[in-house]
Amino acid sequence: MKVTTAALPLLPLCRRLLPCVPGLPGLPGLTSLAGLPGRLTGLSMTLLKASALEVAILAGHLLLYPSGIIQERRSACALPSADSDDPRTSPPAPRLPAPTSPPVILLHGFIDNRSVFLLLRRSLAQHGRHQIESLNYSPLTCDIRTAAELLGRHVEEVCERTGSERVDVVGHSLGGLIARYYVQRLGGDLRVRTLVTLGTPHAGTRVIPLADAHPIVRQMRPGSAVLEELTRPSPGCRTQFVSFWSDLDRVMDPLETARLNHPDLSVQNVRVSGVGHLALPVHPAVATGIQEALDTVAPQVGNGRGEQAGGLTVA
Repeated sequence: MKVTTAALPLLPLCRRLLPCVPGLPGLPGLTSLAGLPGRLTGLSMTLLKASALEVAILAGHLLLYPSGIIQERRSACALPSADSDDPRTSPPAPRLPAPTSPPVILLHGFIDNRSVFLLLRRSLAQHGRHQIESLNYSPLTCDIRTAAELLGRHVEEVCERTGSERVDVVGHSLGGLIARYYVQRLGGDLRVRTLVTLGTPHAGTRVIPLADAHPIVRQMRPGSAVLEELTRPSPGCRTQFVSFWSDLDRVMDPLETARLNHPDLSVQNVRVSGVGHLALPVHPAVATGIQEALDTVAPQVGNGRGEQAGGLTVA
């Protein structure tokens, strides 16, 4: 992926911040040392650019974070009657007509809020998605199950208000795991048509062991009770899953944990090259991939055969 010129001034800083890359001399398929310096230089520049972009995105997100703390306002389900000035005595207005495309619900990651989706939301709206909502869950939430129940109530409210039978959900990091729990364990596949996850630790991540002090981080560790629940059979699941994972995602340990593999789910894993964890909900190329995923309804969704679509590399 190309790095925006805004990130280029940060390259010298990122040369100091860039972590060492283990195991470079033993790269798969490297049969000789011929051309190794050139390969390492190319790889180092890719890492450097991705790190610079992450720093730039983090700085911008810190500025926008306060704007997303408050839950966004919802569209009113009822309007005042033309014959009355008192909305308390006005009859309820009919539900909005069902949209051509399902509403989209955006769900943020750990210790974050809806401001992370500012650019993605704008991109989706420009491509015809006019019913887009972001759901904030409290940073004090200590249980993925509790957050999944909150998501379920919100989905029902959106369906009631918009007249739509189903919704699409995009979840970044922990948000994707919460949405997946809702779909698989709380019957959410009846409501969620497509679930797109961005850098979600489907198999658990081992990054930052000290973060285990937070209960919800422990639930994102490999072998946790929540992740064990998600490995159980889900026959007939109706939801289509699309999982975006990055080969430079430093929050996923190992990287492949962001790939979703389950025999009962219809899944497409999309490999993203050249960006890190924070860039997944921000980068325009990823936004295009998300839009394509939402516009494509895979055949035989929820057929129980666990079909795995071929991966797509966004370069």
